[in-house]
Order: sequence, then structure tokens, then C-alpha cells
Amino acid sequence: MIATAVALVWANSPWADSYVHLWEIQLSVGPAARPITAPLHRWINDGLMAVFFLLVGLEIKRELLVGELSSIRQATLPIVAAIGGMVVPALLYAIVNLGGDGARGWGIPMATDIAFALGALTLLGPRVPFSLKVFLAALAIVDDMGAVIVIALFYTSAIQWTALALGGLVIAGLVALNRLQVKSLTPFLLLGVMLWLALLSSGIHATLAGVILAMAVPSRTRINALEFSTKARALIDDFDRAETGDLQVLTSKGQQEALYALDVASSGAQAPLLRLEHELHGVVSFVIMPLFALANAGVALNGMSGALTDRVTLGVIIGLVLGKPAGVMLFSWLGVRFRIADLPSGVTWSGIHGVAWLAGIGFTMSLFVGSLAFGDGPMLDSAKVGILAASIMAAAIGWRLLSRNWSAGAADAATTADANAA
Repeated sequence: MIATAVALVWANSPWADSYVHLWEIQLSVGPAARPITAPLHRWINDGLMAVFFLLVGLEIKRELLVGELSSIRQATLPIVAAIGGMVVPALLYAIVNLGGDGARGWGIPMATDIAFALGALTLLGPRVPFSLKVFLAALAIVDDMGAVIVIALFYTSAIQWTALALGGLVIAGLVALNRLQVKSLTPFLLLGVMLWLALLSSGIHATLAGVILAMAVPSRTRINALEFSTKARALIDDFDRAETGDLQVLTSKGQQEALYALDVASSGAQAPLLRLEHELHGVVSFVIMPLFALANAGVALNGMSGALTDRVTLGVIIGLVLGKPAGVMLFSWLGVRFRIADLPSGVTWSGIHGVAWLAGIGFTMSLFVGSLAFGDGPMLDSAKVGILAASIMAAAIGWRLLSRNWSAGAADAATTADANAA
């Protein structure tokens, strides 16, 4: 949020030219003979965002294996809701921009920004049922899966088959590493860089390399939970027995050895998938996403007085602010009505309604799809205005609905308690 505000202020300040020029600085990476040269803006959108998509892919894989998407019954409602939240906004945008130059941006209002949506829900504190947070997280993850598919199928340029074939060989190498149960992350990451280079040359958007790499990272551990528990308890006992009385670990060789062995055992009990996910969270949250927002959210508002009547802007706003909640609610109701899904425990329709509005916070992924759809130019600026306006409106309405819902619930509970006491 701070990075977005800085970008908007900077792009509309007397130093606006420096904002534009900064992201056009050419940066060369690679061997001097054949470096890859691209503007800083592209290194962020094509390079750093591949790491963002790697984290998204790891989260998706974890949810599919052991999370809220691992059970058909658990996963049905967020999957159905996410489909509605993608289809309806895309249709509304397409209707508004039918036959116009902005029609290519139909994928922009399909996205939900999981970080901002969950952040808005978290502001309500412990009053929010945990099951509702899980529902929103699962919905946003399915939404991310949909966005990845849309990018791969509809926002890909002409394909270079030789580079794509090389990418296929790298993917085969990743699969082989997974099958051989290689637990070190280094060979996976090296092949991931090679896959990114191959996709960059192939015409398929290079950020998809992150998702493909995530699917290959092993989820198995070297030792199981019982083995780790038994070994850890024995090592803790060894640590206690080696105590010399001065409480200084440095003076006890036995304690040092026990600690080292415990560290090795802990590493063996950690799945490479979880280890990489944990290591990426801070980098993505506090470096990559703010940098992406700083590089992409800056739009010069002077001369944009007609933006709110622009078809691209209107399509994005209508899609995110009206289409998202309408699609999520309609498809959720149909899923429950036809008994293919159940409401989560402790969650009411008013809670689903509030979350459906929060799903309209498109921000990061919407900006990303917008840059793929329009490149640089006035239509991208119109899309940015729509994304920022819609995300603010969706967040404010969703937060207000949920806040009022639990305030009313608390008041009802207090009235009931008073009546019972009387």
C-alpha cells in the first residue's frame, strides 16, 4: 500500500519524468558476450515476478496436497465460487468493451489479490471465523490457478518452438530430480533459471516458469514424523546429559554435537517445498510485491479526467466491483442449492457476501494481466485507474459489510446474555 501511494504521488509530482525514466533504465545480465538486456521495468515484471509465481505455485501445490483443496468436499465451494468470480467479471468487461480496442483486457477483472484481500479480512481481528479466512484463501488460490491458465493460453505471443523444446527438456530434468527424490533445492533452482530463460525466448510468458518449478519441488521428507520425534527426544536427552553445570553450550562438546545432529534431523523432517516456501515469503512480501507496485501503480492522473468514462476503466470497475461479488455469490448459492458443496462450519451467507466483495480486490494480479494485455500506453493507464479505484471500493464495501455483520452479531449476543441473566 505504501509503495502504491509513493508511485501515485511520484508519477503526479514535478519529478514525474524521473519516475518514467527510472523504469526505462537498460540493465544487462549474463555473460559479456551475450547478455540479456532489458529495461528495469521488464526485469521486475518478467524476472522478479517469476519468483512471485514460484511462491504462488508452492502455495497451490501445498493446498492441493494437504490443505483446503486436498478434499473434494472441502474444495468444492471455493472452487465453484472462484469460477463464478472469474467468469462473471470477464463477461461484464467483455460486454462493456465489445468491439473496442480494449476487448483484449477481459482477463484483468478475473483476479483476486490474496495478500490484500486477506489483509483486509485480518483487520477485523479475531471476530472473523477461521473457516471464513480459509474459504477466502482457498478461493484466491483457485483464482490464481485460473489466472495462470489464462496467461498461458491467452496472453502468450508467437511461439518459438526450438526454445519451447529446450524448455521441455528442462522440465523433464525437473521431473527426473523429483522422481529421484533429490532433497537439495540447488539443482531445482538452477534448472528453474534455465527454464525461465527458455520460456523467455519461446514467447510463453517467462513468469510461468515459477509455477512449473513449484510443481516439481518435492513435498516428501527424508524422515517421517515418528522417526524425527524419536530421534529428537533422544538428542535432547543427550544434550541434557552433556550439561557441564556452567550452562554454556560452547564449553560442552557433547551438547554441540547433539545440537548439530538435531539440526540435521530437523532439516531431514522438512519438506523442500515447505522450506522454499518459508524462505520466499519475506522476499516476496517485502521486496518483490512492493517493487512491482512501485513500478506499475504510478499513473499520471492529470489529463485522465475522462478515465472514469473510458470503456477499459469502466469494464475493470464493473468487473471487479459488481462482477466479482455477483459471480462468487451466485455460483456459491448454486453449489449449495444443488448440494455439490456445503457452507463452511460457522460461516453464514452474510459472511460469504462480505468475502465476495473482498474478492474484488484485484491489485497485483490485475496490474500484471493488464501489462500483458496492453503493454505500455493509454489503455494500460486506463486499466490502472480502474484497478486502483475498484480495489479501493471493493475493500471498503467488503470490510464495512463484514464489520457491520459481526458488530450486529456481538450486539445480539449481548442482548441474549442480558435476557438470560434477567
